[in-house]
Amino acid sequence: MKFFWACLIVMLCLTGFLTDIQAQPVPDSDRESQEPNRVVAVSNAGEYPPLPVPFFRGNDPRFTNSQGFYFHFWKFLLVVLLFLLWAKTSYWVDEDSRGLKIDTEFWSSIVLVAGGLGFLLVFCMPSFLLGFFILLAAYGGPLGMYIRERNAKVPASSRVMTPDHIQNLTLRYLARMGIRVGGTKKQQAAIGPDIRFIGKSSTGRGDDPSSSRRVENSRGFLAAKELVYDAVMRRATDVHLEPKEDEVGVRLRIDGVMYPTEGFDRSIGEAVLNIFKVLGAMDITEKRRPQDGSFRAIMPDREIDFRLASQGTRHGEKMSLRILDQTNSIASLSELGIRKQLVDKLSGIVKQPHGLFLCCGPTGAGKSTTLFAALHEIDPYQRNIITIEDPVEYRIDNVSQIEINQKAGQTFAESLRSILRQDPDVVMIGEIRDAETARIACQAANTGHMVFSTVHANDTFTALYRLIDLEVEPFMLASSLSALLAQRLARRLCPECKEAYQPNPEFLKKANLPPDKVKCFYRQPKNPEIVCPSCTGLGYKGRISVVELLDFNERMRDMIRDTAGMSQLKAQARKNGMLYMKEEGLRLVVKGITSIDELLRVVK
Repeated sequence: MKFFWACLIVMLCLTGFLTDIQAQPVPDSDRESQEPNRVVAVSNAGEYPPLPVPFFRGNDPRFTNSQGFYFHFWKFLLVVLLFLLWAKTSYWVDEDSRGLKIDTEFWSSIVLVAGGLGFLLVFCMPSFLLGFFILLAAYGGPLGMYIRERNAKVPASSRVMTPDHIQNLTLRYLARMGIRVGGTKKQQAAIGPDIRFIGKSSTGRGDDPSSSRRVENSRGFLAAKELVYDAVMRRATDVHLEPKEDEVGVRLRIDGVMYPTEGFDRSIGEAVLNIFKVLGAMDITEKRRPQDGSFRAIMPDREIDFRLASQGTRHGEKMSLRILDQTNSIASLSELGIRKQLVDKLSGIVKQPHGLFLCCGPTGAGKSTTLFAALHEIDPYQRNIITIEDPVEYRIDNVSQIEINQKAGQTFAESLRSILRQDPDVVMIGEIRDAETARIACQAANTGHMVFSTVHANDTFTALYRLIDLEVEPFMLASSLSALLAQRLARRLCPECKEAYQPNPEFLKKANLPPDKVKCFYRQPKNPEIVCPSCTGLGYKGRISVVELLDFNERMRDMIRDTAGMSQLKAQARKNGMLYMKEEGLRLVVKGITSIDELLRVVK
């Protein structure tokens, strides 16, 4: 339909729109002033008399210099520009109303038909000025009514043609041309925060500058920049874009807890999601099958990596962004927040010449962070360190990091089997998922390599029997295992606004805590008078590890070879001085680092 109207209008314009084809009579006075020496010809017999009025083909030379040209150039250019603007507006109304679910057929028809009639009427009016005003009314009337209805259904930040929107739009286009006007705050509101996206190449290797340039002119680019910047500034580790019936909700995971934030209307939300898919070299036409990708963002003080994962849902495509901020990485075991005795014991374990050190816990418990901190305890110049990850999260200097590719058949087991021929001293495996990987890891630990890895289990003893379930022989497991570390991440109380309170004596008795030595516990403020600027009113800032370390002596190795029961292993570990995870967490509660409610949330 739009193509038909476009062709019709262009054809009418080219066939003589705004013509000034008039044979205007010239008054005698003007004729005499223009041609004072002209001799009036007298017709002879048998000849046609001369024309009393001069005739001009095209425009009258008295009013224009383009004699013989059958339309007025500037009027023609004005109408053509208005036609292009009307075509662009019709496309925007159709797309915007579909995203907002505002009766697309009605509004698209009204804008299209009213504009088309306006262009037809301007051809029939004897006066160009009157016809042009009719055209403006036919174009602007339906558009204004649509904008009024859509602005009533969207948040204030998404409204169009408001004074703020017009100002930001003007500043944004001026900034693209290198013209900076207004204050810093106005410029930031118009062009967004100082953050630059770098897309991933479709081959999976290196960056793709062209994808970054494509999204800069896309709808929703400013919203995508603000979303990423807000998530980074609020210390979020994950961003979730969740489609709903009439909007796209946004939730941030901050210190392990999900917090809702301001969402987008449906059209803007889908545009933001498509921008991330283009940056991550994902297929924007595929909205039902799961996809994954990655991209980078550069800010003035840091560089951040993002991992993307999308999945089709009932209301549309859902996407999660994992934020990998290199500035928040932990460089040593002492920064985990655990007590000094455990730090010394872990440091001795990871520096052993061979063995198998496993971290266990649920997703998001900080297992990979602990392994990276352990790798920093080893001198990469003296030892050959190779990691196998899915994907590579944190980059480490002088360490060979390998990213597996399931589509190409490169699995943990295949990669581990190949790198053992690269003469490694230390091998880190992202996760032990299957029996083959578990057996190869134990064999590598028994043949003179130090192996680090993770396994999904709730505690150390469950992880031990998980490896046995993966068909690892008990004698091989007993000789290869150096230690098992189970951990959770508990939120730290904000030191600026935490408040003290008297704990319940009965709870202290059940927790085996002496009431005479425990004076108070700490918690987040119940009814704060003002919002704490340090934690922005959350009551918590940052996280700390709550761990449970199981190291093996000869007695426990013999028990594993003899396939002893879990209760016997627990009793022997307690004799060796092992503390359970909840007991380690109570130490943090007594010190005022975290709250009892937070400990009970993460440790069951």
